[in-house]
Amino acid sequence: MTDTLVPEATTDAADAASYVDRRGTRHPLPDAAADAQVRADDRAHVFHSWSAQALIDPLPVAAGEGSTFWDYQGNAYLDFSSQLVNLNLGHQHPDLVAAIQEQAGRLATIQPALANDVRGELARRIAEVAPGDLDKVFFTNGGADANEHAVRMARAVTGRRKVLSMYRSYHGGTATAISLTGDPRRWANEPSDGSVVHFLGPYPYRSSFHASNEAEETERALAHLEQVITLEGATTVAAIIIETVVGTNGVLVPPPGYLQGVRELCDRFGIVYIADEVMVGFGRVGEWFAVNHFGVTPDLITFAKGVNSGYVPLGGVVISQRIASHFDTVPFAGGLTYSGHPLACAAGVATFEVFERDGILERVRDLGERVVGPRLREIAERHPSVGEVRGLGLFWAIELVRDRETREPLVPFNASGADAAPMAKVAAACKQAGLWPFIHFNRMHVAPPLVITEEELVRGLDIIDAALDLADAELG
Repeated sequence: MTDTLVPEATTDAADAASYVDRRGTRHPLPDAAADAQVRADDRAHVFHSWSAQALIDPLPVAAGEGSTFWDYQGNAYLDFSSQLVNLNLGHQHPDLVAAIQEQAGRLATIQPALANDVRGELARRIAEVAPGDLDKVFFTNGGADANEHAVRMARAVTGRRKVLSMYRSYHGGTATAISLTGDPRRWANEPSDGSVVHFLGPYPYRSSFHASNEAEETERALAHLEQVITLEGATTVAAIIIETVVGTNGVLVPPPGYLQGVRELCDRFGIVYIADEVMVGFGRVGEWFAVNHFGVTPDLITFAKGVNSGYVPLGGVVISQRIASHFDTVPFAGGLTYSGHPLACAAGVATFEVFERDGILERVRDLGERVVGPRLREIAERHPSVGEVRGLGLFWAIELVRDRETREPLVPFNASGADAAPMAKVAAACKQAGLWPFIHFNRMHVAPPLVITEEELVRGLDIIDAALDLADAELG
């Protein structure tokens, strides 16, 4: 398959070094005065997430188009993180922008207790591509509250309280969602939801189960999960929530049979299986939902990000008939003022139309198999600092190590400051060369917009290839 047609950009080549202010006036770049004003307002008044406020210096962004965004100094960056892995259709996609504008012109908002055409159409389209009998959609404002409400549904249906989640995971920053999260962002927020229990998921490259191959990893990881269920009391466990492909914490693709084993355990013990697809849903791995790649049907799927590329906040829960029917005569004790906001849903409907018209799922699979995978394997062979590359579609991780034999990470777990300097050097080299990277711990993630051109993709991988020379130099 060759590179598919990407919709025409809304700016021409002459506009690439310019931006439009909020009054609609176009200005040339660089613009030092605008940069200074944006920076001053941000530093004086914006309180940023997950940050020590006095230790950060956020980059003022002037414009974005497709797979690229510009700062006020006129520097262009290939967006290899899709911002926070949400810009599946890239910056300023004309179809999504038009859908929002048109919806705002005819009905800007309506409360969730009333029926609305774009809300209903988006729910129907999501149900049509979801596996099995997941036919109902509860809309939220994002991924964290999608996971919150999915857990609430599971607890209501089962009458149980506990929820199991992986240590290597991120499920959101709200009360139960941050408790479900396994990574260090949870630590400062404890205690929160005391009914969450964590377990170790499969990670063949760094097996916690001393496995020598994927089959052993699957068998032993499932045995561990079953033991946790038993020791916690199977009759107390309402749900197991799993990122279908673990996202920020490693792009960990589950080995064959693992998710099917989770499904079997849930069926055996009457546990609700929640698939967190906030990051990998809507095309990231070349499927509408990543569970479709693995041939497994959960009870609930949570989503956000790629459903409309985050142009207007939107998330949700896709619900199986078994779960939904529980609430036929029993009220669901949950809701949000902006659930299924028409502006967000209009962009979601447009997303489906673009995916179908432009063959987005097919192009993601093609680019992943033909371009990204082979090139990353070449990079791994050339750079001694690369321990492993892994991924699917347009979602990959490059794991960096100090020693391939011992697999010692290039930087310590949860490194910061001087300890994180080797990864910071690689990130800085990427930015200097015109690529905005996704760095987490000792890994670089490759997660560009799904509309990236093949030429841009190759150029970005070239930049990463060159930047990894700095990682190699750390090996001494």
